[in-house]
Amino acid sequence: MDLGIKGKRAVVCASSKGLGRGCAEALAEAGCDLVLNARGADALEDTAAHIRKVYGVDVATVAADVATEDGRGRLLAAAGDADILVNNAGGPPPGMWSDWDRDDFIRALDANMLAPIALIKALMPAMMDRGWGRVVNITSVSVKSPIPQLGLSNAARTGLTGYVAGTARQVAPNGVIINNLLPGIHATDRATSLDSGVAKAQGIDMATAQAQREATIPARRYGTPQEFGAMCAFLCSQHAGFIVGQNILLDGGATNATF
Repeated sequence: MDLGIKGKRAVVCASSKGLGRGCAEALAEAGCDLVLNARGADALEDTAAHIRKVYGVDVATVAADVATEDGRGRLLAAAGDADILVNNAGGPPPGMWSDWDRDDFIRALDANMLAPIALIKALMPAMMDRGWGRVVNITSVSVKSPIPQLGLSNAARTGLTGYVAGTARQVAPNGVIINNLLPGIHATDRATSLDSGVAKAQGIDMATAQAQREATIPARRYGTPQEFGAMCAFLCSQHAGFIVGQNILLDGGATNATF
């Protein structure tokens, strides 16, 4: 399918690896020029070089933490009049409700709610003026089905979801479409970290820990960055103009809900 976005300029956050990289590669395959962002410069440059070689699109890089004002400023300077924004950030650390104080919540909100909102507010006016734009926020299944040990993430990502719910409907008349992707477990470094924690806590090997988690997923496997990226690219395409303010699960059926 021709997604109709060849030549569009896309900003993809946290895109040196994992789900962000999956989104970046899918957009590059569709013909988008990219502005890639991540905190680690080496992995970011490796990813950019790979995408240039394989897909032949223009790729700029900004190694920065977009949870900081300086980092956002440098990314926005490189972004120019971007047509597409993919917001993405790693989740805050797990714990118990009693572990977190105000500073912990502020850090979580900065990374997983306030930074995405700031990027949306900065890039969206020009999209509205041109009458076309796409924003995809990568959040989490925890928005629909809270994960007890991820209270910081539950709170911050749900806050972003509430902001998007109203904003998406305000800007849709101007041709700007905002939606959220809610990933479950995918084969990324995050899954490896979670499985390592389970293996250590239960005294089992990694293969057993992964098998236990796969058994809780109706699809009986982890998702891939490639299939996640394909859905992101579709939401950024010319064909997604009637999908407004939605929260789309990519979790292999793990969230047991009718709606």
